[in-house]
Amino acid sequence: MTRIITCIYSFMKAISMTTKPPKYLLDKDRCLEIGRTCVCFNIRKAARAITHLYDKFLRPAGLRATQFTLLMAARINGPVTLTRMAKITVMDRTTLTRNLVVLARKGFITIQSGEDRREREVSLTTPGHEILQKAVPLWTRAQAQIHEGLGKEKLENLLCDLTETVALTRKV
Repeated sequence: MTRIITCIYSFMKAISMTTKPPKYLLDKDRCLEIGRTCVCFNIRKAARAITHLYDKFLRPAGLRATQFTLLMAARINGPVTLTRMAKITVMDRTTLTRNLVVLARKGFITIQSGEDRREREVSLTTPGHEILQKAVPLWTRAQAQIHEGLGKEKLENLLCDLTETVALTRKV
């Protein structure tokens, strides 16, 4: 005998009674193991913690860790195209541009057309150099805290491992 369903709630209840639970349910132990061994989760967790620490140290300069690293990238490589800077910082161009606009508004960088009019170039300004001068001693204190906590050998190994990890992802 075929039943006629007159409302969506009756229909959903009828469907739920006929569907079987999935054969493979993730138990808590499996989820804990995934969390413990997931490279992405653990690197992102460490990155958030380190970023928070550096943000705290850089606050007196009015910079965040992300801004400091972008100003340094502009200082080291500048003038540098957005495409090259995105590759250097391992950021997508949209995120990079959004962050650079904030720095440009503060007067720390300029973003202008490059040799190829389709490309934009980033350059550090005089105020950008000045803010880096103010921020580097603060960064040095944050760096020293990490160095103290991990020790020279662990820190060097960590930096090598992170460099290898970034290289590995570029092969994919």
